[in-house]
Amino acid sequence: MTLTGIHHVTAITANAPGNHRFYTQVLGMRMVKKTVNQDDVSAYHLFYADGAGSPGTDLTFFDWPAQPARRGTHAITRTSLRVANEASLNWWRARLLAAGAKPSDIREINGRMGLDFEDPEGQRLTLLTDGGAIPFTVWEKSDVPAEHQIRGLGPVTISVPALERTEVVLTQLLGLELIGSYRDAAHATGDIHVFKIGAGGPAAELHVAVEPGLPQAREGAGGVHHLAFRTPTFADYDAWAERLKAAGYPNSGKVDRFYFRSLYLREPNGILIEIATDEPGFAADEPAQTMGEKLALPPFLEGRRAEIEAGLKPL
Repeated sequence: MTLTGIHHVTAITANAPGNHRFYTQVLGMRMVKKTVNQDDVSAYHLFYADGAGSPGTDLTFFDWPAQPARRGTHAITRTSLRVANEASLNWWRARLLAAGAKPSDIREINGRMGLDFEDPEGQRLTLLTDGGAIPFTVWEKSDVPAEHQIRGLGPVTISVPALERTEVVLTQLLGLELIGSYRDAAHATGDIHVFKIGAGGPAAELHVAVEPGLPQAREGAGGVHHLAFRTPTFADYDAWAERLKAAGYPNSGKVDRFYFRSLYLREPNGILIEIATDEPGFAADEPAQTMGEKLALPPFLEGRRAEIEAGLKPL
């Protein structure tokens, strides 16, 4: 029973049409699922991923009419997206400049090459090299060449004012391993500690920045709502539910999202962490070749389709 990496990151947009344009047209990702927030069906939940919607490649967004996020600590602060190599970074830097996204220079970030940029709402993103060894599925309809396509999620950075209590939860409860630390003034005011998830590597790291001098962040557009760790099977998921219960750690209990099953907990600074299954995946209710083209609703919401569709704006 080991967590195996980052499953998905869910952020917030206040402009679903603009968000859809940027992630599909500028970043060339596939929208693999157009659905709704199951706890707030007035809001889209949009999933962008590789060509198959593989676990570990999903960057997702809730569409809420929110004010811009206030940056600070007690928050998820940066999401990395993996590309193959430095040639891809050069290609992307030119593309992002042409799109007005103002990418940083290419530089080394904790032993890997990367560049930083923001989406139109200020979502903080990094393109980071993974050496091309981690499998992903090419999105054949993307106008980004296959060799330069975004291959999935990389390390996610969170900010906390102190490490100790967070480290206990990450290592003793969730089984992550602290493997080192680094400094990067472009990303954080203090040390950034690297926690390995499972076997580790560029798709399986959580970076924890210790920043006691920052104000507390406020959730909003351009910010991140939660991050999810991968657990492969329903059996593993059931074991995690029992582990959290036995530890007496506050959590949501089992939540069936249909496309995956979830458990939610907050680390000691209030950052929301989900444990999500790899199975069954986004092809559970529509053909893999047409995923994301129409509004998909899990069976327990299908009876409300007319009501839900009437409350959503076209993308």
